[in-house]
Amino acid sequence: MINDPKAFLKIPRKTPLSRNPKELIKDFQEIYLPHSEDKTKEQANRCMDCGVPFCHNGCPLGNLIPDFNEAVTEGKWELAYQTLSKTNNFPEFTGRICPAPCEASCVLGINENPVAIEHIEKSIIEMAFEKGWVRPEPPTLRTGRKISIIGSGPAGLATAAQLNKFGHTVTVYERNDRIGGLLRYGIPDFKLEKKVVDRRIHLMESEGIKFKTNANVGVNIDAKELLESSDAMVLCGGSTIPRDLPIKGRSATGIHFAMDFLEQNNKRVAEDNITEPILSAKGKKVVVIGGGDTGADCVGTSNRQGATSVTQIELLIQPPNTRDESTPWPLWPMQLRTSSSHEEGCDRQWAILTKEFIKRPDGSLQGIKTVKVDWKDQRFTEIPGTEEIIECDMVLLAVGFTNPQLEGILSSLGVTTNERNLVEDHQYQTNVEKVFVAGDMRRGQSLVVWALAEGRAAAEQVEIYFKMAWRGGK
Repeated sequence: MINDPKAFLKIPRKTPLSRNPKELIKDFQEIYLPHSEDKTKEQANRCMDCGVPFCHNGCPLGNLIPDFNEAVTEGKWELAYQTLSKTNNFPEFTGRICPAPCEASCVLGINENPVAIEHIEKSIIEMAFEKGWVRPEPPTLRTGRKISIIGSGPAGLATAAQLNKFGHTVTVYERNDRIGGLLRYGIPDFKLEKKVVDRRIHLMESEGIKFKTNANVGVNIDAKELLESSDAMVLCGGSTIPRDLPIKGRSATGIHFAMDFLEQNNKRVAEDNITEPILSAKGKKVVVIGGGDTGADCVGTSNRQGATSVTQIELLIQPPNTRDESTPWPLWPMQLRTSSSHEEGCDRQWAILTKEFIKRPDGSLQGIKTVKVDWKDQRFTEIPGTEEIIECDMVLLAVGFTNPQLEGILSSLGVTTNERNLVEDHQYQTNVEKVFVAGDMRRGQSLVVWALAEGRAAAEQVEIYFKMAWRGGK
């Protein structure tokens, strides 16, 4: 296909269709139908090749988006892969689960639908795997320096990949029984099948990276001893403490944190051995509190488990269907987002405050007491006469995360934290010599694409630290 500079005027945005929602809820396989190579080339041709590509600014990784779009348009898929892999270690993850801030910043998005960058990115990496262009590339020389990465989520994996490329010997420690962190346990298979994660992990092992599971540093592995045996340590444990809703009736049985629910379900899909009590939505009326992506994941999982009804409530008002004036281009737009999980069946309610969990005499959950709220100047007031009781057997709290776990490695090493209980740092280096930090432990709850960017940046700072130490004769 010839690159047409006016293609964006002729070709509408078209992304892959999802399977029928009635079929989706029967399994945990990925939701999208195949999209032909020619259709993907057409979508790449919509790129305007702007003089100032704002998509670069929107992407935390700084992906060279117009460059790989041009390569795809011209059928130069291997060149597109080489271009994409310069800045993104794991396009197969971001191409599936990233909310695509690059698309929100696309210049075409000022008055048209933006370029389908996320789909193109996924298409490039899947083509690369299919053609065998993605091969293990272990470093030709090893420096002899040993690096310990704590946490195998997206930040930890990106840090490990970069430091391994520099020639260091990298070991990743994961407290769970499988590698992947959030990618493995926090994201449902219908958004990211775990064979995609396994494929990348096997590749990283072939490149010389070592992974240790059931390794909870600071608990069953002595943190100080590990630090002494390492030339550097990078903390990538994530922001894992969930935000609670401590209101009347919170002790009722049937109220669970979203991540506990999602993690156990992912283990069940993987046919892992579950030792804790089973959390299942089968035959239950489910209320999901929280309107974000994690809440939507709970909706989709509840439907697949056989919930009789699913209601999702959000404290904020319902966003408009199109970009709000308060978030003009190229900012991340405030607008309504509907996922496949919502299309599968869900009653969404907005501007709702949960006042109380109602318990039965036996202590089990019977429902929640709510009230509608009115927002003004970023504050809300309850609307008299709008109280309501929503009957439910299960509540899933998907209201975010507050901070990393302070007990364990942080307390063992004496790593300082700020007023938000996030790790304090200067250029990714903590107050403890040789100890660095990346991802949600440093910046708070964020996106997978930001975790990858953090991991890459932290790896650069570790390399600078080594160079400075070498110059100083250490």
